[in-house]
Amino acid sequence: MRLLWPLCWVEHMSLDNETGLDPPGIRIRPVSGLVAADYFAAGYFVWAVLIANLANIGYEEKNMYMAAYDWRLSFQNTEVRDQTLSRMKSNIELMVSTSGEKVVVIPHSMGTLYFLHFMKWAEAPAPIGGGGGSDWCAKHIKVVMNIGGPLLGLPKIVAGLFSAEAKDIAVARTVAPGVDIFGFQTLQHAMRMTRTWDSTMSLIPKGGDTIWGTLDWAPDASHDCVAMKAKKNDTQVAGQNGKGGFDGSKSVNYGRIISFGKDVAELHSSKIHRVDFRGVVKGHNFANTTCRDVWNEYHDMGIGGVKAVVDYKVFSVDSVLDLLEYVAPRMMKRGSAHYSYGIAENLDDEKYEHYRYWSNPLESKLPDAPEMEILCMYGVGLATERAYIYKFSPPIADCYIPFQIDTSADGGSEQSCLRSGVYSVDGDETVPTLSAGFMCAKGWRGKTRYNPWGIKTYVREYDHAPPATLLEGRGTQSGAHVDIMGNFALIEDVMRVAAGATGKDLGGDQVYSSIFKWSDRINLQL
Repeated sequence: MRLLWPLCWVEHMSLDNETGLDPPGIRIRPVSGLVAADYFAAGYFVWAVLIANLANIGYEEKNMYMAAYDWRLSFQNTEVRDQTLSRMKSNIELMVSTSGEKVVVIPHSMGTLYFLHFMKWAEAPAPIGGGGGSDWCAKHIKVVMNIGGPLLGLPKIVAGLFSAEAKDIAVARTVAPGVDIFGFQTLQHAMRMTRTWDSTMSLIPKGGDTIWGTLDWAPDASHDCVAMKAKKNDTQVAGQNGKGGFDGSKSVNYGRIISFGKDVAELHSSKIHRVDFRGVVKGHNFANTTCRDVWNEYHDMGIGGVKAVVDYKVFSVDSVLDLLEYVAPRMMKRGSAHYSYGIAENLDDEKYEHYRYWSNPLESKLPDAPEMEILCMYGVGLATERAYIYKFSPPIADCYIPFQIDTSADGGSEQSCLRSGVYSVDGDETVPTLSAGFMCAKGWRGKTRYNPWGIKTYVREYDHAPPATLLEGRGTQSGAHVDIMGNFALIEDVMRVAAGATGKDLGGDQVYSSIFKWSDRINLQL
């Protein structure tokens, strides 16, 4: 019976594959209050350390609110099902009216995208929005302190949606292919579940090839993995001009987010013969009826459809969107109703008033709140997934995923950014620096079409240093995506702002990476 428990968990965590809401007969809801995210598990803090420090300067539950939401749902559906956006708006209004002070908002990870959506929702007229009016944010929000925000998406989510993998899973799959708690179908069950979570599609990279690079160019191509690996447990002196970081001479084709074969990843695009998969008729169903328990859309592609994907050979972010629509049409049909991944041509076009654009900072404007501030706060100095080398995985069972990260693909030396089929770049192990920092470094910097009212933005980077001793636990100088919530320097910055400081009072920008240099290389209309 115990072997069925994981399958029971998958069944209950999955959403309806058509509606993106509760499946019949199952209701899972988020916990409310500060306990919703203080610890992930016993001894593994998330918000707990920050909450405790804020309590030391006088904050308590009446003036500190945890905006928990169901992170599986699309952002707009959290309002449709749970009225989460309405509750957040009411709580903020209550805090402002009782304290007389505007709120400090501290989103983390996907929460940064969720709060972008919320600000647009709060101002939009009912029934699509909260009806607060164009000055709601100006009246209620002092500062938004985005921590580890994947504002422009995650390459990592592409691998997750495409093959239910990331670096660590791919390596484990190679080392111990027979270890499987679901009876040799772990990844299939994971794919079935995660492809019902519409929230994951909010993390698909935004801005296309303009932001993430083409087949032969990427803004962060000069990243030097050697410099990053050689770092010691010392504190670097942060640069204010964005000239610190890890720039080397050898370029990596980071714009090729998926390549079938290491040789394809390294060739100039003019030497790659590709056969377009778009419009190719998919083959006959090669899966038998037993696959219905772990159904994913690969079972309906057939060999012809799989071969068409492999023959295309290399994908940039632009073509990855077409790829996901080809291999997972039902998932992407739901997702396209809630999210968009492009760059707006004219932000005054009425179509951008629809909620599908609200969480994309390249297709929406910041609110009319010139006194508000936005801080992009994130870790750097850790190898972070940026692009992948794949291989065709021949069927070893009736139910299988036909594509797999090629863990045999290595760069051949310590100087390479390629390890176990994954190209890495600077970031916090989850979010690349480009995604976390670009909007504050350039997209929103000064008065731009994305920030027409000139909200002040600051880049605050925290250079990773591993714990010096076991007594430090997960480290007090960590730049890792979750562990940064215990970073003393970040906590100090949050506490100072919560006590009344501004971004300028913190010292303005604090930069260790090449975010400003990489941002300058992106040709984006501002």
